[in-house]
Amino acid sequence: MKLAIGSDHVGIELKPAIIDYVKELGHEIEDFGPYSSERTDYPSYGKKVAEEVASGRFDGGILICGTGVGISISANKVKGIRAVVCSEPYSAKLSKEHNNTNIVAFGSRVIGSELAKMIVKEWLDAEFEGGRHANRVQMIAEIEAENE
Repeated sequence: MKLAIGSDHVGIELKPAIIDYVKELGHEIEDFGPYSSERTDYPSYGKKVAEEVASGRFDGGILICGTGVGISISANKVKGIRAVVCSEPYSAKLSKEHNNTNIVAFGSRVIGSELAKMIVKEWLDAEFEGGRHANRVQMIAEIEAENE
């Protein structure tokens, strides 16, 4: 897979470990910033990664902020994005299998690097099951279209 990653200044310390891990798993990953620990605004990075994923240039994205909540909310404002914030691997797996999520987010103030790696692995290894879930994902897309 080809993945995009972004964070805010709080998530920047965890980001290198995730980048290295994703590469170890054999995937490509591009960092969309930030590149220093200077204070930043998470909506900018959530939007940038989401736009890259929505454009089709990337297969998925990873976002990190303090809790994962703010940056995932920002990403979800981009049409076609289904970002999930996870603090454990099971939800990451099911989010892909049932909701066809295309971005996973987590908080560097909530989880450590080893748990973050487990979340990323489960999310990357999972596949959308389709079937009854495809109808529900389509319903989400229709809600999104109503609000354009």
